Amino acid sequence: MGYYTMIKSGIFFSLIMLLAGASCGQRKNSENTTPMKNQEIEKGMALATFGNGCFWCTEAIFQQLNGVTKVVSGYAGGKVKNPSYKEVCTGLTGHAEVIQITYDPTKISYPELLEVFWQTHDPTTLNRQGADVGTQYRSVVFYHTDEQKQLAESYKKKLDESGAFDNPIVTEISPLSEYYPAEDYHQNYYKLNGSAPYCSYVIQPKLEKFKKVFKDKLKN
Repeated sequence: MGYYTMIKSGIFFSLIMLLAGASCGQRKNSENTTPMKNQEIEKGMALATFGNGCFWCTEAIFQQLNGVTKVVSGYAGGKVKNPSYKEVCTGLTGHAEVIQITYDPTKISYPELLEVFWQTHDPTTLNRQGADVGTQYRSVVFYHTDEQKQLAESYKKKLDESGAFDNPIVTEISPLSEYYPAEDYHQNYYKLNGSAPYCSYVIQPKLEKFKKVFKDKLKN
Protein backbone atom coordinates (compact mmCIF):
# COMPACT_ATOMS: atom_id res chain seq x y z
CA MET A 1 0.00 0.00 0.00
CA GLY A 2 1.36 3.44 -0.92
CA TYR A 3 2.41 6.05 1.57
CA TYR A 4 -0.82 8.02 1.37
CA THR A 5 -3.15 5.64 -0.46
CA MET A 6 -4.45 4.38 2.87
CA ILE A 7 -5.86 7.83 3.62
CA LYS A 8 -9.34 8.64 2.34
CA SER A 9 -9.61 12.07 0.76
CA GLY A 10 -10.73 14.89 3.04
CA ILE A 11 -10.87 12.87 6.28
CA PHE A 12 -7.88 14.48 7.96
CA PHE A 13 -8.93 18.01 6.98
CA SER A 14 -12.41 17.42 8.39
CA LEU A 15 -10.99 16.14 11.65
CA ILE A 16 -8.71 19.15 11.98
CA MET A 17 -11.69 21.46 11.64
CA LEU A 18 -13.62 19.50 14.25
CA LEU A 19 -10.78 19.30 16.73
CA ALA A 20 -9.67 22.87 16.25
CA GLY A 21 -13.04 24.27 16.80
CA ALA A 22 13.02 0.43 4.91
CA SER A 23 15.38 0.28 8.07
CA CYS A 24 17.30 2.86 10.02
CA GLY A 25 20.43 0.80 9.42
CA GLN A 26 23.52 0.40 11.54
CA ARG A 27 24.48 3.36 13.69
CA LYS A 28 27.59 3.89 15.73
CA ASN A 29 27.63 3.67 19.51
CA SER A 30 27.92 6.72 21.69
CA GLU A 31 27.85 7.77 25.30
CA ASN A 32 24.60 7.59 27.23
CA THR A 33 22.17 10.47 27.05
CA THR A 34 21.14 12.95 29.73
CA PRO A 35 17.58 12.73 31.13
CA MET A 36 15.11 15.56 30.83
CA LYS A 37 11.36 15.78 30.67
CA ASN A 38 11.13 18.75 28.36
CA GLN A 39 13.32 21.07 26.41
CA GLU A 40 13.68 24.56 27.78
CA ILE A 41 11.37 26.72 25.72
CA GLU A 42 10.71 30.40 25.23
CA LYS A 43 7.59 32.02 26.59
CA GLY A 44 4.62 31.49 24.31
CA MET A 45 6.00 28.32 22.77
CA ALA A 46 4.73 24.77 23.37
CA LEU A 47 6.01 21.19 23.17
CA ALA A 48 4.75 18.04 21.48
CA THR A 49 6.35 14.59 21.61
CA PHE A 50 5.62 11.88 19.03
CA GLY A 51 6.96 8.45 18.16
CA ASN A 52 6.15 7.27 14.65
CA GLY A 53 9.02 5.16 13.43
CA CYS A 54 12.67 5.99 12.84
CA PHE A 55 13.39 9.45 14.21
CA TRP A 56 15.66 10.25 11.27
CA CYS A 57 12.51 10.31 9.10
CA THR A 58 10.12 11.99 11.51
CA GLU A 59 12.59 14.71 12.43
CA ALA A 60 13.08 15.60 8.76
CA ILE A 61 9.32 15.88 8.22
CA PHE A 62 8.42 18.05 11.21
CA GLN A 63 11.35 20.39 10.61
CA GLN A 64 9.58 21.52 7.42
CA LEU A 65 6.47 22.85 9.16
CA ASN A 66 5.80 26.56 9.54
CA GLY A 67 5.54 27.33 13.25
CA VAL A 68 7.91 24.54 14.30
CA THR A 69 11.10 26.10 15.63
CA LYS A 70 12.98 23.06 16.93
CA VAL A 71 12.89 19.28 16.62
CA VAL A 72 15.03 17.05 18.85
CA SER A 73 15.31 13.29 18.35
CA GLY A 74 15.27 11.24 21.53
CA TYR A 75 13.90 8.38 23.60
CA ALA A 76 10.81 8.18 25.82
CA GLY A 77 8.46 5.70 27.41
CA GLY A 78 11.03 3.28 28.85
CA LYS A 79 12.14 2.13 32.26
CA VAL A 80 15.92 2.23 31.92
CA LYS A 81 17.70 5.39 33.02
CA ASN A 82 20.00 7.18 30.58
CA PRO A 83 19.60 4.72 27.69
CA SER A 84 22.06 4.66 24.83
CA TYR A 85 20.94 4.06 21.27
CA LYS A 86 22.51 0.60 21.39
CA GLU A 87 20.39 -0.27 24.43
CA VAL A 88 17.19 1.13 22.94
CA CYS A 89 17.77 -0.94 19.78
CA THR A 90 17.52 -4.16 21.79
CA GLY A 91 13.86 -3.37 22.45
CA LEU A 92 14.42 -4.28 26.10
CA THR A 93 14.49 -0.77 27.62
CA GLY A 94 10.87 0.01 26.68
CA HIS A 95 11.78 3.28 25.00
CA ALA A 96 10.40 4.50 21.70
CA GLU A 97 12.35 6.59 19.24
CA VAL A 98 10.63 9.98 19.46
CA ILE A 99 10.91 13.56 18.40
CA GLN A 100 10.23 16.45 20.76
CA ILE A 101 8.88 19.45 18.89
CA THR A 102 8.97 23.08 19.96
CA TYR A 103 6.25 25.03 18.17
CA ASP A 104 4.44 28.35 18.12
CA PRO A 105 0.71 27.73 18.80
CA THR A 106 -0.16 30.99 17.04
CA LYS A 107 1.25 29.56 13.79
CA ILE A 108 0.45 25.86 14.02
CA SER A 109 -1.96 24.13 16.39
CA TYR A 110 -1.60 20.85 18.23
CA PRO A 111 -4.41 19.26 16.15
CA GLU A 112 -2.49 20.24 13.02
CA LEU A 113 0.60 18.52 14.40
CA LEU A 114 -1.54 15.46 15.11
CA GLU A 115 -2.75 15.54 11.52
CA VAL A 116 0.82 15.42 10.24
CA PHE A 117 1.71 12.75 12.78
CA TRP A 118 -1.08 10.38 11.77
CA GLN A 119 -0.83 11.01 8.05
CA THR A 120 2.92 10.42 7.74
CA HIS A 121 3.15 6.88 9.15
CA ASP A 122 1.04 3.75 9.44
CA PRO A 123 -0.56 3.78 12.91
CA THR A 124 -2.19 0.38 12.38
CA THR A 125 0.99 -1.73 12.52
CA LEU A 126 1.99 -2.73 16.03
CA ASN A 127 5.64 -2.07 16.87
CA ARG A 128 6.59 -1.70 13.24
CA GLN A 129 7.08 0.89 10.51
CA GLY A 130 8.08 -0.68 7.22
CA ALA A 131 11.37 -2.53 7.67
CA ASP A 132 11.85 -1.05 11.17
CA VAL A 133 10.58 -3.64 13.65
CA GLY A 134 10.52 -3.46 17.44
CA THR A 135 8.79 -1.67 20.31
CA GLN A 136 11.21 1.23 19.80
CA TYR A 137 9.38 1.98 16.53
CA ARG A 138 5.87 1.93 17.98
CA SER A 139 3.28 4.56 17.16
CA VAL A 140 2.84 6.76 20.24
CA VAL A 141 1.72 10.20 21.34
CA PHE A 142 3.36 11.33 24.58
CA TYR A 143 1.19 14.14 25.89
CA HIS A 144 2.44 17.07 27.97
CA THR A 145 -0.93 18.37 29.18
CA ASP A 146 -4.44 17.12 29.82
CA GLU A 147 -5.57 19.15 26.82
CA GLN A 148 -3.11 17.33 24.56
CA LYS A 149 -4.34 13.99 25.94
CA GLN A 150 -7.96 14.91 25.22
CA LEU A 151 -7.18 16.14 21.71
CA ALA A 152 -5.12 13.05 20.85
CA GLU A 153 -7.71 10.61 22.18
CA SER A 154 -10.54 12.43 20.39
CA TYR A 155 -8.61 12.55 17.12
CA LYS A 156 -7.74 8.85 17.33
CA LYS A 157 -11.36 7.91 18.04
CA LYS A 158 -12.67 9.97 15.12
CA LEU A 159 -10.05 8.52 12.77
CA ASP A 160 -11.06 4.99 13.70
CA GLU A 161 -14.74 5.79 13.27
CA SER A 162 -14.14 7.49 9.92
CA GLY A 163 -12.57 4.43 8.32
CA ALA A 164 -9.49 6.41 7.30
CA PHE A 165 -7.43 3.24 7.71
CA ASP A 166 -8.30 -0.30 6.75
CA ASN A 167 -7.28 -1.62 10.18
CA PRO A 168 -7.73 -0.31 13.74
CA ILE A 169 -5.30 2.34 14.96
CA VAL A 170 -2.88 0.97 17.57
CA THR A 171 -1.28 4.30 18.51
CA GLU A 172 -0.41 4.48 22.20
CA ILE A 173 -1.38 7.68 24.02
CA SER A 174 0.63 8.08 27.23
CA PRO A 175 1.84 10.85 29.56
CA LEU A 176 5.43 11.94 29.05
CA SER A 177 7.63 11.10 32.01
CA GLU A 178 11.36 11.19 31.35
CA TYR A 179 12.61 12.14 27.91
CA TYR A 180 16.21 11.61 26.81
CA PRO A 181 17.69 13.49 23.85
CA ALA A 182 19.42 11.10 21.49
CA GLU A 183 23.16 11.19 20.83
CA ASP A 184 24.45 14.14 18.83
CA TYR A 185 25.01 12.14 15.65
CA HIS A 186 21.25 11.48 15.43
CA GLN A 187 20.31 15.17 15.46
CA ASN A 188 19.54 16.89 12.13
CA TYR A 189 20.41 13.60 10.49
CA TYR A 190 18.83 14.20 7.11
CA LYS A 191 20.19 17.75 6.84
CA LEU A 192 23.71 16.55 7.60
CA ASN A 193 23.62 13.23 5.74
CA GLY A 194 21.33 13.84 2.79
CA SER A 195 23.47 11.83 0.39
CA ALA A 196 23.56 8.71 2.60
CA PRO A 197 21.69 5.72 1.11
CA TYR A 198 18.99 5.66 3.82
CA CYS A 199 18.33 9.36 3.28
CA SER A 200 18.21 9.05 -0.50
CA TYR A 201 16.06 5.93 -0.71
CA VAL A 202 13.81 6.23 2.36
CA ILE A 203 13.63 9.75 3.78
CA GLN A 204 13.70 11.78 0.57
CA PRO A 205 10.70 10.01 -1.06
CA LYS A 206 8.71 10.45 2.15
CA LEU A 207 9.57 14.13 2.25
CA GLU A 208 8.53 14.64 -1.36
CA LYS A 209 5.12 13.08 -0.73
CA PHE A 210 4.72 14.98 2.52
CA LYS A 211 5.47 18.33 0.83
CA LYS A 212 2.83 17.70 -1.83
CA VAL A 213 0.14 16.94 0.75
CA PHE A 214 1.07 19.65 3.26
CA LYS A 215 2.37 22.37 0.96
CA ASP A 216 0.18 25.00 2.67
CA LYS A 217 1.85 24.27 6.03
CA LEU A 218 5.49 24.44 4.97
CA LYS A 219 8.05 27.07 5.85
CA ASN A 220 8.77 29.56 3.09
